[in-house]
Amino acid sequence: MAQTAPAAPGGETEYRKHPGARILHGPHRTIGGIEAWLIWGLATVFVVWLFSIQTGYAVVSPEIQKTAALTVAQISLAGSIYTWAFALCQFFSGALLDRFGSRPLLAIAVAFVTAGAFLYAQTTSMATLIAAQIVLAIGSSFGFVGAGYLGGQWFPAARYGLMFGLVQSLASLGSAFGQPLISWQLTQVTWQQLLNGFGAAGVVLIVLFALLVRNPAPGPQTLAQNTATTGRPPLVASIFRDLGTCFRNRNVVLSALLAGVSFGSMLAMGVLWGPRVMEARGAETSLAAILTAMSWLGLAVGAPLFNVLSDHWNNRRIPAVVGVLLQAAAVALLIYLPAETNSVSVVTMFCVGLFAGAHMLGFTVAGESVPGKLVGSSAAIVNGVCFIIGGLLQAIPGRLLPQDPALADYGHALLIMPILLVLGAVAGLFIKDTAGTRP
Repeated sequence: MAQTAPAAPGGETEYRKHPGARILHGPHRTIGGIEAWLIWGLATVFVVWLFSIQTGYAVVSPEIQKTAALTVAQISLAGSIYTWAFALCQFFSGALLDRFGSRPLLAIAVAFVTAGAFLYAQTTSMATLIAAQIVLAIGSSFGFVGAGYLGGQWFPAARYGLMFGLVQSLASLGSAFGQPLISWQLTQVTWQQLLNGFGAAGVVLIVLFALLVRNPAPGPQTLAQNTATTGRPPLVASIFRDLGTCFRNRNVVLSALLAGVSFGSMLAMGVLWGPRVMEARGAETSLAAILTAMSWLGLAVGAPLFNVLSDHWNNRRIPAVVGVLLQAAAVALLIYLPAETNSVSVVTMFCVGLFAGAHMLGFTVAGESVPGKLVGSSAAIVNGVCFIIGGLLQAIPGRLLPQDPALADYGHALLIMPILLVLGAVAGLFIKDTAGTRP
């Protein structure tokens, strides 16, 4: 992790020995200081804004379908293309952040998402929609990981997990309230105006990122690492080398699997299968929006909570394993409730999201298991696995269900989720605990 550079008399930070050194002015470049909170807060706004655009696609896609004369299958394919492009780019985004730092990469990422929003607004054909999805996916791959990376660079190492959890918490709140707000806005403006509004907000963010986001001043340890890597291999080779180093780390792989089944199950149940199960029980369609919101609200509480408990108990493995097992119980309860019990299902869905907060410990463990220069790569691997498993858990049960599924059919098809969660908890038992390993 980068630390505060030693301040010379007069409030100037000076480091001339490294070939690429500059004179940095201002003691405000302090780890955990005012500038740290400003930069981290701006990155978190980027994530919330990004999640709002992603959430908005589900709301505006019927309007896009009508305007561009597309089929439901084409709209679904466009959504799948975004997921594939995001998963591919995700593994490289963290390595690029490790190599170049947050400046200027995050400003470029915001520019990609902004361009994607404007392309959405201009959609008149399938080609335009696919282009918008790909451009948006490239920028989006730096969002969540970038905010976590900044939390690791600008705050003490011991607070890395908590800052990452807070990013997820705020993003989850944005997802919980995003759909109802966007649905209301569509009663006031056209979908093109709405997406152009998102794009205009992105232009403001680009300017703010370009002006405010900096890499923290390196300390002696960071300078020594930079000097030692002056002759490092070309960019592509170094990216694959860093990813290979992370994948060879047992803790990174195990924590990615635990986080993947936890977040993936929450995403699949909260966004798709939870509401479908309740509809099969005879609940009204309007309950679906409530269940989705409750899962994200639960995650908003659980994401920082598990890191706080982990720090308090000075243990990563036990809270992660217990949280995933409790999530398995909540998912099983939601699937196998004997009758229509709306009040119980709302509480149960909140618990699914709450206990899914344990997946954030996967990021914490992975970050604490690699050198500071590979934190971005480790976070990208964990986040990429989360979305890959989440996509599979949305697609696989659909293949197992008949054309007109009954409640019992959902029970058989969705049994894969509690089973995977238990297996994820078992994988967590083999994680080497990393609490207290970073100063």
